[in-house]
Formats: sequence, structure tokens, C-alpha cells
Amino acid sequence: MLVVLGLSHRSSPVSVRERFAFPEARVPSALQSLRDSGVADEAVILSTCNRVEIYAVTQFEPPKAFAALREFLINCHDYREPLTDEIYAWGEPQSVHHLFKVASGLDSMVLGETEILGQLKKAYDLALQNGHTGGRLNKAFQRAFNVAKHIRTETNIQRGSVSVGSVAVELAEKIFSRLRDRDVMVIGAGDTSEKTARALLSRGARSILVTNRSPDKAVALANEFGGRAVPFENWAAEFANIDIVVSSTSAPHYILDRAKLEPLMKLRRNRPLLLIDIAVPRDIEPEVNFLENVYLYNIDDLQAIANDYLKQRQQEVLRCEQIIREKAEAVLGHPGRRESGGGVQPAFGHE
Repeated sequence: MLVVLGLSHRSSPVSVRERFAFPEARVPSALQSLRDSGVADEAVILSTCNRVEIYAVTQFEPPKAFAALREFLINCHDYREPLTDEIYAWGEPQSVHHLFKVASGLDSMVLGETEILGQLKKAYDLALQNGHTGGRLNKAFQRAFNVAKHIRTETNIQRGSVSVGSVAVELAEKIFSRLRDRDVMVIGAGDTSEKTARALLSRGARSILVTNRSPDKAVALANEFGGRAVPFENWAAEFANIDIVVSSTSAPHYILDRAKLEPLMKLRRNRPLLLIDIAVPRDIEPEVNFLENVYLYNIDDLQAIANDYLKQRQQEVLRCEQIIREKAEAVLGHPGRRESGGGVQPAFGHE
């Protein structure tokens, strides 16, 4: 049976999700440990800004599998605080439906966004290359990628802004009436940072500064956008001249806190500063929001803008869900079977 267990922006705030995030380098050993435990014959771990999920093929009965996977996830991160509905779990057929919805952007903060598909492919490839998938997960994930492509081409679910980066830009335009005279610093040179920089430039941002722990990545991204790379150890010195910071690093701790920012604001003569923290774990200490003329938004704060797009696309959601239901039934080998006719209910909370 294919099962999924995890937590997402729908079930838990970023303050909880960041505690369960898996750095990419840790994923192969975590998958090995999970399989060695006997809980899963095959497994994929997906860890993004908005979700941490384990997809597993198991011989266990669903309740036993859910309990074991939950314990594994909690122990992996030494999480000892109370949990209620933050973690959800699905058995077949809902697990397959959920995988297809995630791949298609239907379960994303920004409905229809495409970044999750790339993240899901990367997570699957990492598990595949390390020998942690087999026939069942290979078939399910390959079909999920095909379903996502079908939905992207056959529906209008992606109409409007469809990425975290583009929603972040819309937020910037609410703080500053226009971006034409604004200077931007991007901290971290990953895919999300690149898309956000591209969106800011397309809306007229004046300049882009890029800083990253890897100087080569910073230079490459800065050159791509006609910007300037800044050494990671010196990025704070640039705060006197910038208006917007987009931070998306893989640091396990805050890279900017109130104590560090407060003297920098005095150098800025208290000009407004917009901080967009799209990292999980978070890059910026929440307490900086108490500083005058500082506006901090994290990944969960983007939900309000995303909800506006959700209203615009509700009609397309029904079409997409019908496609997913039909494709999932084919994978499960139950053509014509209705979702309500079987499967396992969530063990811990709900989507």
C-alpha cells in the first residue's frame, strides 16, 4: 500500500514546519534509516517551504504504518512538543490523489503554481538515485508528473500569478507604490530566489544585489540579471542603500535578528525596509517586526495574497480534481471506483 504522512501550510504554521524540514544532504540517510526500520519498502521524502511529506510503500496495516511514520518523523527532528492536527496521514486511494494534487499545484499555497513540480521531481530523483524507490513509487511518481503536465495544458488553473516569487512581488507593490526606484537584495541563490529576482526585475526594480555562501552562485545569478554580487560576510554593509530583501537560504538558524538590524536601520535613516523571508527554517527573527519602518513577511504571510488567486480559479479546480480522480483510479487498478468508496481516513488531522 502507498501511504503519505506529513505536514503542510494547510495543517501547521511555519514555526512548526521549520522544525521538521530536511536539509537535502540529510535526506538519503533519513530514507535509509526509514527503510532499515522495516516500516517502508520504498520511500520518498519531500521537504519544501510549505510541506514536509513522506511517501512510502509499506506492508504494514495503515494504522500501524501511520504510527510508525509519525514516530520516525518526530524522532528524526527530536520534536518533543505537543502535536494535535499538525500531522496528517493518508492511505489508498487518498494517498495517490494527494500525490497528484501536490504535483499539479492544487495543494499549494498559490493554487496552480509550478515550482512544486520541480521540487517533487528533485525529491523523487534523489530517492531513485540512492536506491530507495521501486516499481510502485516509480509508477506513481511518473504518473503524477504526467498528470501535472496534462492539467497544465488542459486547464486554466495557472491563470494569474503562479509562484511564491510573483506573490512576493505583489506584496512589495503594496508596500511601495512602485518598484522602479527600489533596490533589491537577494540572500541565497536557489531556484526560489532566482524566480523572485526575475519577477522583481520584470516589475521594474532598479537593481539587484545577490549574496550567497557560495560566491560562484552569487556571481552567476547577479550576472544573469545585470546585478552585482556581494560577499556573504559583507551583505549587512549594503543595508543602507536597499529597499527590499528577499531571503531564501538553507541556514539552520536566523541570519538576521533584531540586534543586528537595529543599528543598520539608523544608517538607513529609518527609510522603510521590506523583508520577505521565504526560507524554511526562517532566515529572519520575527522580533525585527517590532522595529520602526521594518515590514517583515514570512512564507505564511503570503497566504492572504494567494487566497485572492484561489477565488479566481475555483471553477478550474473542479475540472482538475475530476482529471486527478480518473488518473488515480487507473494507477490503483480500480477503474470507475469512486474516492468515497474506499481508502483510509486521515489518522492525524486533515488536509
